[in-house]
Amino acid sequence: MSCARFLVSGKVQGVFFRAGTRQQALKFGLHGRARNLSDGRVEVVASGSVEALKQLEQWLRLGPPSARVDTVMRSDYDGDIEEGFLIS
Repeated sequence: MSCARFLVSGKVQGVFFRAGTRQQALKFGLHGRARNLSDGRVEVVASGSVEALKQLEQWLRLGPPSARVDTVMRSDYDGDIEEGFLIS
């Protein structure tokens, strides 16, 4: 089981980015959360297989149709991960 933290910047708030992320994460069998940050980015923390995290990262680089993703920064994450996938 691997854990990662993604910081996504661009036009990613108010465009169903978190809801789309949740849908994709559950499809890939991941646990974690997505939340808006005060600086306009979205933080995604996820746990699951290496392959599932790669799939999520690929989706995050595109986002939903109404989003514009400029950058996705990935780092390892060693904190607690919630069961399921939460949006906050």
